[in-house]
Amino acid sequence: MSISIAGLRERVAEQFPQAVSELEDLVRIPSYLAPSAPPDAKRRSAEYVAGLLRAVGAQGVQVVQESADSGELGGPGVIGRIPGPAGAPTVLLYAHHDVQPVAADWDTEPFEPTIIGERMFGRGAADDKAGVVTHVAALRALGDALGVGVAFFIEGEEEAGSATFGQILAKYAGELAADAVVIADSDNWAVDVPALTTSLRGMTGITLTLRIAGHAVHSGMFGGPLLDAPLLLARLIATLHDANGDVCVPGLEAVGSSDVDFPESEIHLGADTVPGLRLAGTGSVADRLWFKPAIDLIGFATTSVAESSNTMIPVAKAQLSLRVPPGVDALAAQDALVAHLQAQPRFGAELEIERGEYGQGYLADTDSPIAKDAAWALSEAFGAECKLVGQGGSIPLTTELEAEFPGIQVLITGVEDPDSRAHSGNESVHLGMLQKCVLAEALLLAKLGGTLA
Repeated sequence: MSISIAGLRERVAEQFPQAVSELEDLVRIPSYLAPSAPPDAKRRSAEYVAGLLRAVGAQGVQVVQESADSGELGGPGVIGRIPGPAGAPTVLLYAHHDVQPVAADWDTEPFEPTIIGERMFGRGAADDKAGVVTHVAALRALGDALGVGVAFFIEGEEEAGSATFGQILAKYAGELAADAVVIADSDNWAVDVPALTTSLRGMTGITLTLRIAGHAVHSGMFGGPLLDAPLLLARLIATLHDANGDVCVPGLEAVGSSDVDFPESEIHLGADTVPGLRLAGTGSVADRLWFKPAIDLIGFATTSVAESSNTMIPVAKAQLSLRVPPGVDALAAQDALVAHLQAQPRFGAELEIERGEYGQGYLADTDSPIAKDAAWALSEAFGAECKLVGQGGSIPLTTELEAEFPGIQVLITGVEDPDSRAHSGNESVHLGMLQKCVLAEALLLAKLGGTLA
């Protein structure tokens, strides 16, 4: 069965209220990982997703869980499959139904979806239950005009680090095997301008422990000849950036560049920076976000101000996060960071470095036929030219998918926009934009299946 672009647009519009209702149901389930979470919430969320997949014709739908290397049971994911016609490609549709805990102020109840204007507010409304709904609504609109096979993996632990993603891929490779994957978990350029994410930075981290002595001492008795551990650790961390704020670690250089104009104002607005704050680094903002390394101090352990006294502190710890340019091996980048820190003078203080886990970056082939089809579908659905953009964040599962299914084409699409505030208070999704995302995915699947009239 074939369908016209106009016919598909009409179907999406007619059925979109059902998609909104399903998103509301999902948002009401507090499917986050924290001691305060209801113990059955993730399972209830997974079972609800399983019901949605069965309703659009998925076969062999299962809620699956595996144990991480630590022995801890991972979050419940959902898999299923819609067989395609003989010789047709298969597309894996990925999203995640787990969400971040509520750790910020909200103007509405986080787990009671609230529609204000064109936005639905609620935890997970954007990241990433909107992605789940996009997949389901696109397939419902296509109906008999679906000309491809479809596999589903709706993850249940993405926000907790995807500790068992690899185990699930390996165990259920037959059910998840595909020629392409659509990852609905990124941003659009604006609510009326679509984007296809074509690069991601990798990520890793290290923990530093610096020690000067076996116990604390009086600062009046020893201050001067001794520099305490927090001061020496601060001096060490300060060697990571030059006067412009660029990372200056040998082996950590920028790779690639972008021709997208990313205004500085978006950084200031999105981060709510203090008046007069100057952005760090050189080059375009897009390049600094997408193609340059970034090192952030995300944790520092020493005596608190409230508990301070005239005492020199013998030990201090710091947690560093490293974002790795796409195309640069994350383990090699970690090695470069460790080598730089070990080579710095520190007055003979002991330095221990604990290496954290790492995930590789991603660089798409934007000239591939499927990437061009995806850009066309997004442009058609939004009525605006699709932008090819990078993301400063990381989605390590892209490289795991490529390793498990060599040759798979990865497409990263957006169900969020710059005002979505994922992971923050007042998270929301723009419903008009979400409807366009549904149409874009339906158009892409129809294009790949040869069912567009």
